Amino acid sequence: MLNFELYNPTNLVFGKGQIEKLSTLVPQGAKILLAYGGGSIFKNGIHEQVINNLKGFEILEFAGIEPNPHFETLMKAVAVIKEQNIDFILAVGGGSVIDGVKFISAAVNFDGNPMDILQKRVLTKDVSKTIPFGTILTLPATGSEMNSGGVVTIQSTQEKLSFGGSALFPKFSICDPTVIESLPKRQLQNGVVDAYTHVLEQYLTYPHEGFLQDRIAESILQTLIQVGPDVVEKPTDYALASNFMWSCTMALNGLIQKGVPSDWATHMIGHELTALYGIDHARTLAVVGPNLYRVMFETKKGKLAQYGKRIFNLSGTEDEIANEAINKTVEFFHTMGMDTKLSDYTKDFDKTADFIVNRFEERGWLGLGEKQNITLEKVKSIVEMSY
Repeated sequence: MLNFELYNPTNLVFGKGQIEKLSTLVPQGAKILLAYGGGSIFKNGIHEQVINNLKGFEILEFAGIEPNPHFETLMKAVAVIKEQNIDFILAVGGGSVIDGVKFISAAVNFDGNPMDILQKRVLTKDVSKTIPFGTILTLPATGSEMNSGGVVTIQSTQEKLSFGGSALFPKFSICDPTVIESLPKRQLQNGVVDAYTHVLEQYLTYPHEGFLQDRIAESILQTLIQVGPDVVEKPTDYALASNFMWSCTMALNGLIQKGVPSDWATHMIGHELTALYGIDHARTLAVVGPNLYRVMFETKKGKLAQYGKRIFNLSGTEDEIANEAINKTVEFFHTMGMDTKLSDYTKDFDKTADFIVNRFEERGWLGLGEKQNITLEKVKSIVEMSY
């Protein structure tokens, strides 16, 4: 097992009715920026609950944070915070809103051009230079409610880039599984596949001695397979909803990646498809992931075979099990309503591989994956296979 440090200071407040604790979680006397997306929190009653539970606090509202939050929008919030002397941010939404608030927190007192946080991947480590924030999760998927990373889109350059740092953990996150009752089916499907792929990125590498980490990862995968198809159809079932929400959090709160290798190439390629074509993040992962495993088969087949045996109870030779494990993964994505070809989403796909390869080369991303052996040539093959 690799050496590691595990640091996660987020106070996760999980379960029905926990929003009632909000006033005890926000620092007393704080001037709050309430940040959210397109307004669904008005339809499902969460906005009213937030306001009722923050009586006595001064609140300014910032609406309109997009799915795949835009740098340009977030900088408007940064300006509001500076003008109004805001000292606490409350993110109410899914991963996009929470990611957006993390960036806002980092950018307010950033010394330099805040775009460098994204393009130069400047880590945010000094808590004294951030604006503290908490979250109320409304859409399980990304695990952003309990980690210190995020992804933001620069609209002007069509780039979707990750950022993070140890100073960007939420102070608290309220996670009430009943909020999923009003979510559209597509968002629930996306949440299941996003979380599932988060686990695969930290699991489908090569056999190692992090036995416990593998077993924890496998348990999350098995739970998502068990509850995923049903929670989409029955989101009011609390057993399904709570296990779905907790699986999404556990998939990317930092625990299962400690002491083991990880591979985020599927996400890095998928981000480009979202930036180029506006495809839902989870759906880009369903397009890219299986083809990455096919192109990198020789490197990954040992772990693919383990995955096939333990998750899908497959038998046969190592090669047979590994290949069938990829097929079973695609079947699960189809069960979750995912299309798994780029051509299912856009007709303008013919030059996508060249565009992504050129962009990665410009950034100096010449080798991706757990062994840095996903070369630009292999990236091109993965994308072309995804057409």
